Amino acid sequence: MVQPQPSSQAEVIYPDSDGKPMADNTKQFRWIVTLKENLEWLFADDADVFIAGDLLW
Repeated sequence: MVQPQPSSQAEVIYPDSDGKPMADNTKQFRWIVTLKENLEWLFADDADVFIAGDLLW
């Protein structure tokens, strides 16, 4: 009788650079903050929603 071998999971690779500039300027930061704050306002009454933001969009 042949025992099935457990499948090995492929390593997940999270890219840290696509060669393009990151959101590292004030204009992009203001947009991120504006979007985050508006989403917080939009979902203020929904306890199941968590809003967070950073510069790695």
